[in-house]
Amino acid sequence: MSLPPPDLDAAVAHLRGGGLVAFPTETVYGLGARARDPLAVRQIFAMKGRPADHPLIVHLAEASWLSRWARLDGPLGSLAGPLAAAHWPGPLTLILPRADGVPDEVTGGLDTVGLRVPGHPLARALIAAVGEGVAAPSANRFGCVSPTTAAHVRAELGPTLWVLDGGACTVGVESTILDLSGEVPALLRPGGVSLAALEAVAGPVQRGGRTRAPGTLASHYAPRTALILTDDVDGERARHEARGLRVATLAAGEPQEHARRLYAELRRLDLTGVDVLVAERAAPGGLGDAINDRLTRAAHEHPPSTLNPTSDRG
Repeated sequence: MSLPPPDLDAAVAHLRGGGLVAFPTETVYGLGARARDPLAVRQIFAMKGRPADHPLIVHLAEASWLSRWARLDGPLGSLAGPLAAAHWPGPLTLILPRADGVPDEVTGGLDTVGLRVPGHPLARALIAAVGEGVAAPSANRFGCVSPTTAAHVRAELGPTLWVLDGGACTVGVESTILDLSGEVPALLRPGGVSLAALEAVAGPVQRGGRTRAPGTLASHYAPRTALILTDDVDGERARHEARGLRVATLAAGEPQEHARRLYAELRRLDLTGVDVLVAERAAPGGLGDAINDRLTRAAHEHPPSTLNPTSDRG
């Protein structure tokens, strides 16, 4: 069931009644449930095939809701306000010690919770009308390519899911995740807010950390077709074509446009029937780091030595 923006009230009622609603954010489409409704949240895991210990992000309507969900008395709690002021609404998720009453279903059993205020006006309108946080991973099967249009959601999760159609996502890759639950700020996932922008507010930021967070498994964001990430697209293509493989390529480009089209292009190329996708590595820095992170994880399961022509497969 596709719901245009005028049917926002129906989507709100469906969420309040324990149902799931897919909705647009500036990053990707999310599969949402009321975050304080454990039964509704469990439906997210069932629909996606997501491991129960993989935490979700709680989407808030405004930064003033932060203290309802997180404790700010830790060593880095004082950074949450300035970071929210600088980057919310927007593609930044903050990991903080969770407040009392946050369900284990949302946090994957961790003592931390991921929070953000999305930049899409329809998402904020939905959450504000619901009146509480909405837990939402990407609206796709676990580990697969994220959706950046309502059509992507319907194609993957079926016609019975309620989908608020807010057009194509403008950022196109998932949010930056910054962990404020430890002793030093830690970048767990690059995204739409750059490391430099974080450090301008938070000071030095460590790359990587041990806190479990969405989208940080070695293999993720993967098309069905094998994908190879390279600096030498022409050479890689020629090598695989010489082995009898059918190859499609994904060129890098201006970072904002490349990120915006990345998942739509992966989905389109996945339908062409080729044996391998060869993706060009983006220039490092900013969104380029986020693009390369997603493509590296997408390529994890298919090292070049495992690829064979379609005719050789069982």
